[in-house]
Amino acid sequence: MFTYSDIMLKLIVGFVFITLLINLTGKGNLAPTSAIDQLQNYVLGGIIGGVIYNPAITMAQFIVILLLWSLLIMVTRYLKIHIHWFGKFVEGDPITIVRNGKLLVENCLKANLSAKDVDFKLRTAGVYDISEVKRAIVERNGSVTVLQYGAGSIRYPVIIDGQIDPDVLEVMDKSQTWLDETLKQQGITSVRDVYMATFRNSQLQVVTYDQRNETD
Repeated sequence: MFTYSDIMLKLIVGFVFITLLINLTGKGNLAPTSAIDQLQNYVLGGIIGGVIYNPAITMAQFIVILLLWSLLIMVTRYLKIHIHWFGKFVEGDPITIVRNGKLLVENCLKANLSAKDVDFKLRTAGVYDISEVKRAIVERNGSVTVLQYGAGSIRYPVIIDGQIDPDVLEVMDKSQTWLDETLKQQGITSVRDVYMATFRNSQLQVVTYDQRNETD
C-alpha cells in the first residue's frame, strides 16, 4: 500500500547511505573524473528513485540493495587504486591524440573521436594550429589536456599511484634511467613508493605514500 510515511522513511535511508558513501569513498563522486564514477552516481540514483515509489519493495530489501551496491563501489574503488591492471581495465588510460605537432589519427579513432570532435576539443582548449601543440591528451573523463610549445614547465604527472607514464618521459626528453637516479637522490628506491611525481620548473616534485602520515 502506498503511503507517504514509507516514502519519507526510504528517502531518509537513501540520503544517509549517499552521505556515508561519499565520506567513505571520497568527494570524487560529486565531481566525477571518469566514466565509472559517473556510472556509480547514475545507478545509485536509479536504485533510490526506483525503490521509494515501489511499495512492493520492503525497507529491509531496500537496505540490502544499498549495502550491496555500496560494497561493490568501495571494492571497485580500492582495487582500481591498488591494482594497476584492474584500474586500467575499468577506467582505461589517457590517450595522446597530438604529439610534437602531429595528429595521431589511430589514437583519435581509438578514443572514438571524429575529425570534427578533435577540431572542436582543440578549439575549445584555445588551439587553432596543431603544429603549436607539443602534446594533447584525452583524459579518462573525455576532457582534453593540451601542452603547447613555450607554455612553460610540464605539469602532467610523471608517476601516478606508483606507475610511470612513459609518454610524459618522452615529452620531457628524459629516460627511465634519469628518473630512477632522480628518485634515488631523494631517497626513494622504488617507484611503487611514489603517490605522485610531477616535473615542474626543471625539478621533479615527489609525494610518497609515507607522507600521508605527516601532519601540517
